[in-house]
Amino acid sequence: MKKLVALWLLVASFATFGQDSVAVKSQVAKAIEELRDFISIPNDALNADDIDANILWLKRKFGERGFNTAVLETENLPLFFAALPMEDSKPTMLIYMHFDGQSVDPSKWNQPNPYQTVLKAPDGDGFKTISFDALEDDINYNWRLFGRSTSDDKGPIVMLLNALDLLKKDGKEIPFNIKVILDGEEEKSSKPLPKAVKQYRELLQADFLVIADGPVHPSENPTVVYGCRGITTLTLTTYGPIKPQHSGHYGNYAPNPGFQLAQLLATMKDTDGKVIIPGYYDGISFNESISEVLKSVPDSDQAIAEKLQFKSAEKVGDFYQKALQYPSLNIRGLGSGWIGPKRRTIIPESATAELDLRLVPESDGSRLKQLVKNHISKQGYHVLDHVPSKEERMSFDKIVTIEEGSVTDAFRTDLDNAYGKFLIETLQSSFNKDVVRIRIMGGTVPISPFINELKIPAFIVPMVNPDNNQHSPNENIKIGQLAYGIKALYSILSTNIP
Repeated sequence: MKKLVALWLLVASFATFGQDSVAVKSQVAKAIEELRDFISIPNDALNADDIDANILWLKRKFGERGFNTAVLETENLPLFFAALPMEDSKPTMLIYMHFDGQSVDPSKWNQPNPYQTVLKAPDGDGFKTISFDALEDDINYNWRLFGRSTSDDKGPIVMLLNALDLLKKDGKEIPFNIKVILDGEEEKSSKPLPKAVKQYRELLQADFLVIADGPVHPSENPTVVYGCRGITTLTLTTYGPIKPQHSGHYGNYAPNPGFQLAQLLATMKDTDGKVIIPGYYDGISFNESISEVLKSVPDSDQAIAEKLQFKSAEKVGDFYQKALQYPSLNIRGLGSGWIGPKRRTIIPESATAELDLRLVPESDGSRLKQLVKNHISKQGYHVLDHVPSKEERMSFDKIVTIEEGSVTDAFRTDLDNAYGKFLIETLQSSFNKDVVRIRIMGGTVPISPFINELKIPAFIVPMVNPDNNQHSPNENIKIGQLAYGIKALYSILSTNIP
């Protein structure tokens, strides 16, 4: 890496931007080394020791940039907080990211250790591993770094740190007070967050919130997202005989829970995919300006269908972005008996469906769950919250056990918000590209506690490539996206709000 060190020493003599300037590329080189170091610390959200080790790294790195840091205790794993010295005359930007990651199964990865970053170059329809020594000659923005949390969400944390380095070298004054809150349990629903935000409300108080998480729009244009859907879950279990029974002996006689469950689920949607439970879509409407924003997103319904390989989309909305404005009802898993090589000629004792309900601001998660439960009761089912006893089995023809998950609320900031306009105009000026404005994204980020408690507008400013494989084997980040994120954050943090 000797050439990179020499390149780094030349930074001061070059202009910071264009994207291909020596200064930017040398900062990207530093970011790559810092990200490799960060990735090498396992960060499984299920392992408290992992989270503690990552917090030590964060304390050191943010401390080196002049931040005051604190570890905020919660009901479970702690949050990490950092802030630059405050000035009363400046507006305050709160930045949310997370440093935990999904669990890994190394056998599914195309590298020995998902926590040891691998450099790869495009090769036909795939990628080939190359040595990090190749970076000594040049940095190819199409090369990628593969490793757990390279994109979700350690990459953006490293982008922020390196944007701050460039701002300091260029002598730029940051026209904001900067607070950073980093979550160590985002990948397991951030359950302690609502109480923690309430507890640390004064410390976290800000004028607006920026969430640096998730991928940019598939067009790879700069993207600002004004909201995200919430989520809640239901687990439905139907019952047949107390133990699996021989289908020859008891077929046509013992009730089959698989058919019961299939018939029950089929009553919830029509053949176009619309939920037909009364009241499920109540409160949702669109005016002309909202419709224009939805249509301005450069999606191709045909391209989405081709990518996912289906002929016709469901008809909940007229097009993709409009479909995201409604709450969803999704079967995320089904199970009964045995399948594949272990299949058996039996009548199963039970059948289970795992449902998730994506929420929008107009829909209350508890209300939607109650609508589903009421609908199930109207289909003739006796609804329980526990496994039925023998007495209950002998008393009712159709029984379903329903287990409810917690509710993470949706959020959506007004499209005319002044801070949103600032972000759009700053990114537009920096990259000279149309910024994609997304009213609400389909996924869920646990941000609603900040909106509900702090009463501030929130915006997602995604940084990573759309094909990053987050949560999956072979997660990656394109080196060009590291450069994008550094430049985007540099621009945002050095621009005055009009």
